Amino acid sequence: MSDTLQRLAAIIEERKSADPDSSYVAQLHHKGLEKILAKVAEETDEIIEAAREAEQDGNIEHIIYETADLWFHTLVMLAKLGTGPEAVLAELDRRFGVSGLDEKASREQS
Repeated sequence: MSDTLQRLAAIIEERKSADPDSSYVAQLHHKGLEKILAKVAEETDEIIEAAREAEQDGNIEHIIYETADLWFHTLVMLAKLGTGPEAVLAELDRRFGVSGLDEKASREQS
């Protein structure tokens, strides 16, 4: 895997305090968490629709595009909350070797 997520997170961190008139990331941060969450929700809806289309027509280009949008906005959300992809990647690493069913069951008991 490349370091794309870390590079993108660094740019988001740099731009979140920029002039909102010069940066989309700064605009989102300036508008606050609820605006960022609205974008994550919007992108989630779009990715669901793109997945349905991909299943119907076999074309995955739209789902790739929408996944990139969702990941980007999720990184913006994480930055707003003071964290980044490293924490998510660490959690995924922690889950290696653990059955998905066991991991899910442990969350349901909590």
